Amino acid sequence: MTHEKCLEKMMKIDSLEIATVDESACPHVRVISARYFEGSTMVFLTARGKAFARQLEKNPNVAVIAFDEQANDMVRLTGKAERVPEAEQLACRKRMYEVYPYLENVYPGETKEIDVMYRIPAYAMEYFTLKTHPITREFFEVRGASREKKGYRISDACIGCATCQSVCPQQVITEGSPFVIDEAHCLQCGNCFENCPVQAIEWLGE
Repeated sequence: MTHEKCLEKMMKIDSLEIATVDESACPHVRVISARYFEGSTMVFLTARGKAFARQLEKNPNVAVIAFDEQANDMVRLTGKAERVPEAEQLACRKRMYEVYPYLENVYPGETKEIDVMYRIPAYAMEYFTLKTHPITREFFEVRGASREKKGYRISDACIGCATCQSVCPQQVITEGSPFVIDEAHCLQCGNCFENCPVQAIEWLGE
């Protein structure tokens, strides 16, 4: 998998889920269908008066998920959304309406001037699938974005008892000093963490 193929998958799926955060730090998730990619940049549309746009102006951090139920895989994109520059708004909106003609029924005639275009130029991306065994995770950092470290690692406090290895659902922990978790196939379920007798397993997010 490459990040380009991930973007292709995101365009083939009818709608995506995008999460924002409001002024009270409460999360909001909505479904969007009107989006396209300019190279690696995701471009999407909303209306200026919507809570969606207001949240983006206050806090540009977003998470986008595309889930393919038939393939049983997912692409997640996290980054910062920015308003498309005014000089480019009209051209971007025109292309969006060409890609999604149904928008003419949503904002007919001059009412489409309420639309505002946003883009996500830099982002971290994760591809995750359950159709392989062990499961597969792949990570991409586009245009200098850095991804949040998640999952678990085994520290030098490891005593080599192999308890973690025995309880791993995907059997992706290999023997060593210390033992090693294969990030590309880890479920991040925490079973090894909860069962380690010497607390040698650490959560990377802390």
